[in-house]
Amino acid sequence: MRTTISIILIAFLSSIAEFFLPWWSIMPVAFGVAWTLRLRGGAAFFAGVAGIAIFWIPNMIFKDFANEHILSSRMAVLFFKAPNYALFIAVCASVGCLIGGLSAWSGSLLRRGD
Repeated sequence: MRTTISIILIAFLSSIAEFFLPWWSIMPVAFGVAWTLRLRGGAAFFAGVAGIAIFWIPNMIFKDFANEHILSSRMAVLFFKAPNYALFIAVCASVGCLIGGLSAWSGSLLRRGD
């Protein structure tokens, strides 16, 4: 139950934080939620990954459709030498989910050290 609540909180608070702050504002949000709700290691990592995925993937896809895949196609060519915008979105989502999971896991480890 705490894991489900933390997933929803991470997704909601990250969307609010990213509206006003830079992209890395998801890290203190995931860290703080895992620390506050006293999640265990694996549950915290899963909550961070799932919470960021729920927020970030639809947000990226929505913004990508708005500009007709122009920016993501160019970034894919720049980084991967392939004009596949879906690959670029998948890599960005993976990085965001990993950052969210590691941040939440760090919050749970800090709480365990108390």
